[in-house]
Amino acid sequence: MNPDMDLPRTIPVFPLTGALLLPRARLPLHVFEPRYLAMLDDALKTPERLIGMIQPNEVPGRDGLTLMTIGCAGRITQFSETEDGRYMITLSGISRFRIQSEVEGFTPYRRANVSWEGFERDRGGADHDPEFDRAGFFRLLGRYFQARGLDTDWNTLKDADDELLINSLSMLLEFEPEDKQALLEAPSLSTRRETLVTLIEYALHGGDGEDLMQ
Repeated sequence: MNPDMDLPRTIPVFPLTGALLLPRARLPLHVFEPRYLAMLDDALKTPERLIGMIQPNEVPGRDGLTLMTIGCAGRITQFSETEDGRYMITLSGISRFRIQSEVEGFTPYRRANVSWEGFERDRGGADHDPEFDRAGFFRLLGRYFQARGLDTDWNTLKDADDELLINSLSMLLEFEPEDKQALLEAPSLSTRRETLVTLIEYALHGGDGEDLMQ
């Protein structure tokens, strides 16, 4: 996507604890609450078809939970409707954003005035991590999956490029909401990889030292 393209200053936001969307990644969602069905219908009528994924803040506000400051907007690229009126959709990550203010209005869902400044890199080509030690990372990841009793298609993982690998694992692995937020806000792929490694090592209680990554 062209980093200089115009993006709307007001977007619908979908607060969802633990859900993480990253630029150039895809997030499948099952939408069934009436307010979010209304949000989806409205978003599909716009040329951008954007929905802003954001985590709620645990600090309560006057009208319920406040929102984290930074989220990521995704374009609706796939959707299907079930017989009972629910939607299965896929959001493709476009760019992170910073909330400036919430919009007061009559929609059943929340909307926000946002700034896209500072996230121009999100809308360019794939990010790279030239110092990524893939062999060491996969040793560590193997220990994590074994400890958690998880299974995966290792061949597919090993064939993924650096950005797809790091971003997919950041989105899929189970971490605390504040950790997910740290992964989202990482300024570069290298920083996100370092954060991910730290979280995996922490989950392994530091490991045995053999595969620790710097």
